[in-house]
Amino acid sequence: MTTYLLAGGGTAGHVNPLLAVADRLRERDPEASVLVLGTAEGLEARLVPARGYELLTIAKVPFPRRPNRAAVAFPARFRASIAAVRGIIEERDVDVVVGFGGYVSTPAYLAARRAGIPVAIHEANARPGLANRLGARFAATVGIAFEGTPLPRARLVGMPLRREIETLDPAALRAEAAAHFSLDATRPVLLATGGSLGARRINRTMVDSADAITAAGWQVLHVTGANSEVDDPGVADYRMVEYADRMDLALAVADAAVSRAGAATVCELSALGIPAVFVPYPVGNGEQRFNAAGVVSAGGAVLVDDAEFVPEWVDAALLPMLSDTGRLRAMAAAASSVGFRDGTDRMVALVDEALGEPGGAGPQGA
Repeated sequence: MTTYLLAGGGTAGHVNPLLAVADRLRERDPEASVLVLGTAEGLEARLVPARGYELLTIAKVPFPRRPNRAAVAFPARFRASIAAVRGIIEERDVDVVVGFGGYVSTPAYLAARRAGIPVAIHEANARPGLANRLGARFAATVGIAFEGTPLPRARLVGMPLRREIETLDPAALRAEAAAHFSLDATRPVLLATGGSLGARRINRTMVDSADAITAAGWQVLHVTGANSEVDDPGVADYRMVEYADRMDLALAVADAAVSRAGAATVCELSALGIPAVFVPYPVGNGEQRFNAAGVVSAGGAVLVDDAEFVPEWVDAALLPMLSDTGRLRAMAAAASSVGFRDGTDRMVALVDEALGEPGGAGPQGA
């Protein structure tokens, strides 16, 4: 029996691909032991047990960015984290560590190296995080979601996606999806979303442009996210919800999208061939711009700065795009050309290769 230790967490960008791989490992071998390493504070603390996996937690030990008390205490705390993971590896007879980045991945990689077991890594973002940059130096295999991600020996596998997204048939589900959101299945739908926490600029501009977009013949499905500061405009053909518990249905009914450029969102929209306007999150290291670069370069999406996504831009750029059916068809084809629906299987193949399994050669190098 193979024992897998999947390490990652903190954000949906780490947890969701981890769970997709975990599900596939369990599907193909119900006898395998699939364990998840995370923290008690991250999103994994809720999502992993809810999915039926055992969550093993270690302390969150962020790398210090400035000299302070935390920096002084860091070496001892970090060594303790590595020792804790080493104990898990030995006690549970772990065969391979599969890392997805985040605070727990670095001690997991180092513990695996010291224990002499292989490491397989998946990097979801075009600009890799610190943990995966370190682990990739000695990992047996490295998979990346976006071509050109700068990690040694990396191979393009795409994003491990949920089964319901991998197998989504928008045409077959359109009527059900439209009914779920009280939309007309015979008319086009623009999906607007800023993720689970929402995006202030997208929310404000979409509401302020509600009349113009619907007057152009489009329906709008607006997922505001939590802590939204906008009210439903009360416009016919405009549906506002805080959260879409059936995001697969939202994607099935979407003919175009306006969204942030988180790695999972970019990969899902590309895999499904949905033309998009990406409005990258303006704070941080700029990774969202890099996430969208490939599909934008291919012609499947448009990139607009957060500060520029205002009603005037909607009038000048978005509405002409939505009115050009030929352009939308071309964008859909271009998005599909760079998207992957089989990222989960490709990543599992790299895990097999790390273990030295027959037939686990994985996808070709990027």
